[in-house]
Amino acid sequence: MATPRKAGIPLSVMKVLDPRQLKPDSTETERILTVFDEAVVKLEITRLIPRIIGSLERFARMLGPEITSSLLELQKLSVEIQDLLTSPGDEERRRAVEQRLKCSLRNTLRLFLANPLLYHGLKYEVWVRQSPADVFIKAFKEFRDFTLERLLTSPDEEKEKIQFMEDISLRIEKNTETISALQAELEAAIQTRDEEINSKDKKIENLKSSMENLTKECKADIQQITKEGQKQQKEDEKASQDMCARLEQDVLRLRAQFKALVLEHQASELVLRKKKCKTERETEKWVQKYDTDMAEKQATYEEVEAVYNEEKAQLALLMEKQALLLQEYTEIEEERKMLKEKAEEAAREAARRNDAATYIQAFWKGYLVRSIYKSKLKKGKGKGKGRGK
Repeated sequence: MATPRKAGIPLSVMKVLDPRQLKPDSTETERILTVFDEAVVKLEITRLIPRIIGSLERFARMLGPEITSSLLELQKLSVEIQDLLTSPGDEERRRAVEQRLKCSLRNTLRLFLANPLLYHGLKYEVWVRQSPADVFIKAFKEFRDFTLERLLTSPDEEKEKIQFMEDISLRIEKNTETISALQAELEAAIQTRDEEINSKDKKIENLKSSMENLTKECKADIQQITKEGQKQQKEDEKASQDMCARLEQDVLRLRAQFKALVLEHQASELVLRKKKCKTERETEKWVQKYDTDMAEKQATYEEVEAVYNEEKAQLALLMEKQALLLQEYTEIEEERKMLKEKAEEAAREAARRNDAATYIQAFWKGYLVRSIYKSKLKKGKGKGKGRGK
């Protein structure tokens, strides 16, 4: 699949500028890249080893016995070499320990490289602070990209790159000229703006002076208004004093009227009190009379109620007797009605029988008459025949 081009940039130049577009096209290049990639992995593993050794119990199950023992040996040699560095003296021993440390480190790296899944898992499990090793690894990766770029760049692509850079330089010069022109326009605009600001400042100063004059005029007006207000206040105070004097006179007059009314009302109150006492006495007499009358009427009512209860009991007995008599009368009436119905039924039956007998007799009489008539007819016919012979 073809790689898309950026606007105005040749494909070869874009490959040179973007190392991600570069792909190895020979076995030697691939080998060189493999060496670089292995070196990057080894550097990253080396950066993780101190952290792994610090938490070896946590990662022991993940690492396995072989890598764990190798890391323990590496830790032991690291401690030993640190002790030798702090106390210099035995150079041969230090060199021997350094050689053993290098061999142990190579062996550990070989074990990690033999298990790439373990390395990738530890890469996300182990957290390492930012250190100078990260800067070195980043620089080494940039060196790897630069080497790859140099390996994959042909002479023609190099020429295209140079031509492209020259074009870029020309564009930069043109852009610089454009920027200079724009800066000149900007300076002119700034100057125009400054002139406008100066004119506005002058207007503001004029307004300030006019405001000061207005303030002075307002002060004079305020003084005049204050004088008028004081004068009006004095007039109002005088009017208020006159009104207070009139009100005091009215108060004295109303007090005298109040006293006169109190005396008058006291006399009328005495008369009304006497009337009230008289009315209360009369009311008490009427109440006593009412109680006496009601007691007499209550006695009369009780007597009448006793007579009423007695008559009511008698009425109840009579009503019971009447009910019994009504029941007997009803039974008698029903019997009479039944007898009457039976008599009527018998009369109707007798009438039906009489009608039937009358009908039968009439039929029989008719039959006899017809029989006699027929016999007479037969006899008359016989006589006629004899006469004919």
